[in-house]
Amino acid sequence: MESIDYWEKILLSDLPIEFLFEVILRTVIMFIIILITLRASGKRGIKQLSIFELVLIIGLGSAAGDPMFYEDVGLLPAFMVFIVVILLYIGITKLADRYTAVEKLLEGKPIYIIRDGELLIEHLKDSGLSQDEFFSELRLRSIEHLGQVRTVLIETSGEFSVLFYKDSEVQPGLPIFPDKLAKKLNHVSLSGLLACCNCGYVADFDQHKASQCPTCSCNEWVESMDKKRIA
Repeated sequence: MESIDYWEKILLSDLPIEFLFEVILRTVIMFIIILITLRASGKRGIKQLSIFELVLIIGLGSAAGDPMFYEDVGLLPAFMVFIVVILLYIGITKLADRYTAVEKLLEGKPIYIIRDGELLIEHLKDSGLSQDEFFSELRLRSIEHLGQVRTVLIETSGEFSVLFYKDSEVQPGLPIFPDKLAKKLNHVSLSGLLACCNCGYVADFDQHKASQCPTCSCNEWVESMDKKRIA
């Protein structure tokens, strides 16, 4: 008997078993409210979320969770939270559409990581991505080396916009696959075009000549690549 009482306390926390049916009803109601709210927020709410929209989802999730299974939390206050949140969302979105400063404050601004074929190291640091993470994103787009890429822009949604050089315009560039990057040369012992492992700068070296990168002062180099991109 004590064992049964123990498991009832674990499973129901002293609530009557009839409350399970109320939980089902509460969940169905809140689920419908969430669907209606997200539908009212428009298609932006179901695309790649911005920081502002992520805050919206977290707020709605917090408001929806408690009324689903807490007996002492009513549905009406939660419903009022939903109304206020969606009104704030609509109002702030309209302000952002009207005023560029508000939009930049809420969404941030796009960040150029590669511009006119140049890897912008400081912008990469500002993006919060490591070089490995950035190169991983490029590899997923069938990019083998930086000489194939003209522009990379990180949008406010976190998505990557990538523009490529035409095959006839592909330049020697830093390889971005791990096995190629692992072949670093602290003291340059090869002649030809070598790429800086840090910033991607490509230089033409004479044999046995050692040098630091004139752009970032890095002294690690790898053989550059000039292969055309195969999509």
